[in-house]
Formats: sequence, C-alpha cells, structure tokens
Amino acid sequence: MMRPLEGIRVLDFSTLLPGPMATLVLAEAGAEVIKIERPGRGDEMRSYVPKFGDDSVNFALLNRGKRSIALDLKQPDAIGRLRPLIESADIVIEQFRPGVMDRLGLGYAALAAINPRLIYCAITGYGQNGPRAQVAAHDLNYVAESGMLSLAAGSDGAPVLPPALIADIAGGTYPAIVNILLALRQRDRTGSGCQLDIAMADNLFTFMYWALGNGQAAGQWPSPGGDLVTGGSPRYQVYRTADGRFIAAAPLEDKFWDNFLDAIGAPPELRDDSRAPQEVRVRIQRILGAESAAHWAGRLAGRDVCCSVVATLQEALADPQFAARGVFARTLESGAGTIAALPVPVAPQFRGADVAAAPALGEANADFGLGN
Repeated sequence: MMRPLEGIRVLDFSTLLPGPMATLVLAEAGAEVIKIERPGRGDEMRSYVPKFGDDSVNFALLNRGKRSIALDLKQPDAIGRLRPLIESADIVIEQFRPGVMDRLGLGYAALAAINPRLIYCAITGYGQNGPRAQVAAHDLNYVAESGMLSLAAGSDGAPVLPPALIADIAGGTYPAIVNILLALRQRDRTGSGCQLDIAMADNLFTFMYWALGNGQAAGQWPSPGGDLVTGGSPRYQVYRTADGRFIAAAPLEDKFWDNFLDAIGAPPELRDDSRAPQEVRVRIQRILGAESAAHWAGRLAGRDVCCSVVATLQEALADPQFAARGVFARTLESGAGTIAALPVPVAPQFRGADVAAAPALGEANADFGLGN
C-alpha cells in the first residue's frame, strides 16, 4: 500500500535530536528525506558513542531511511548547487538559531522566492522572536524556565532531573510534525507554502494544563509533593518494596483505590485519605515495604488497581505486552550487527515493511549532481 507521504521531498538541515527525529517520522510515513550535512564531520551526532558501525548508535536510530549530501553552506555557490533540490522540495526543516539561515541565503523569504509551495519549519528553543531568541540553551533549561522542573522534587526538595528529553521531543519534534502535516493540508487547498515557527519552550505548557488551570482559576499554584500528580496524594505515588524495587501506584478513582487497599490488606481506616493524606501514604509505604516487588505483583495481578512494578528499560524490551504489539519487532542493521529499530508513533498501516540503514555522509552527492 502506498504510504501517506510518498512523493513528498524533505530537505533536512537539522542536527542532533528534534529535527532529525521529526524527519525520521516523516520518512517512516513515506517521505524522501535528504540530510544536508557539513563536509568531513556531518551531523555532530555521528561522532557520539557508543558506536554502531561507523557512526554512533544514536545517529543510526534517528536517521535510518534517509539520504545524505555533504555541502558547505558557507560557500558562495551553495545556493546555486542546492537550487534544483529547493525547487523540487516540499518541506525544509532547520534548527539553527534565528537569523542563521537568512545569513546563509537560505531563509524562508529566499527559498519561498524559488519555491512558493515550500513548507519551511524552523525548530528553536525560544522561537524566532522574544528576548531569549538568541540565548543558548538545552532541554533542561527549557524545562526549568517553563516551570515544569519545579513540579518534580526529590526527597531533599531539589528538582529531579527528567529521565527524558521532554522539550526536544514533546516540545520540538512532535509539534513540528503536527504543524507540517497541517501545512500540507492547507497547501492542498491554497497551493501556497508557509513558514512554521516551532519553539520548544512554548510547547511545554500544554503538558501542564491542570497546573495552569488550578493556578489561574483558583489561585492554587502547584508545588512538588503537594498536588494530586506531584506527590500530594497516596493514590499517585511510587512506593519502595522490601527488595529495593518500586511499585508505581495510581489508583486515583475510588473503585481502584478500594481494590488496591483490599489487595494489599490495608486496614479499613485508610480508605478515607482526604483528612490526612500524608499519614495514609506513610502507612501504605510501611505495608508495601514489608514484602518484595514480586510478592506485590502477584497480589495485584488480575485486579483493577492501576498499579505496576517499575520496570527497567531492559525488562520493558522483553515485556510480553510490547512483544504482542510488535513495538520492537523491526530491526536496524549495520556492520556491527542488529538491534531493534527505534519505535516511532506512525501507525503500522502507514509504515514501510523494511527498515533502511542510516546513510553514510555524502552518499547521495553524486545522485543529486553535487559531485563526490
């Protein structure tokens, strides 16, 4: 079956994570993605470790199924050499600081003059304007400045480092994909492309909808350890077991809460947790801390309790649920061997059957008339 984005050509000027992951998703849906990389070194992520063949495993996971051309964008003839690709492209993705592509002669106005149907997506930390537009930052900075980091604190009260690159992926990659697809739909109607300004920091506020609502409507600004999903309730907690593992307990609704208390043998007085939630939390911790995770897994199995043993990533890869769904069934190969391909949120009916390898630097130069 024809994939939804077959016939769509993407020029990818981005490096590292947000842009390359966005173009990976587009490639999975059938788009032709051409990476424009600097000669010699290419995308900085190629040099990361550990290696998987000639490049890093990170690069291999994020750039499978793409083409690569090596071209020095600072050379005077760069735009002329790229012009045929610009004329035939549907989408451009870049993640330089604001103004860099303009100085290279590759900004939206210059490219739209060549190809008015072009959808031009710029992914940055703070967007194309505002007092921080030129400030250097990384994922942790965006999470901190959006207020998100303040909502998660450890036992000492200090914010806990997020275990995922939330701003890069949830604030950059996914909004870029959504808006590119919206722009393609708009272009179907109007025939014209557009410029998309994706700011990773801006897009984090969507994930704090409840905190924004509570604070603005009721003056109840959330604090770590003080609210329903930040540790203020015994019904949404991580509890330690006797063997040093953990139970993620989320029996929020009364029916789940009652089932949970029955399963762990909690005394009846703990059912009403509204008057002294922290006391209830301490007593539940005492109960769960007396037995192993395996013991509680057995007691909780088959009940509607919304509880899970906290799995390691290695355990999750072998989980029968994910195996049944085929999450890690597709593989990625290189001279170093075979590993599971990175799962991406493209429905199976929209993906290709095979997973191609990541491109060698400049492997497609000759194919596009750019020399070796």
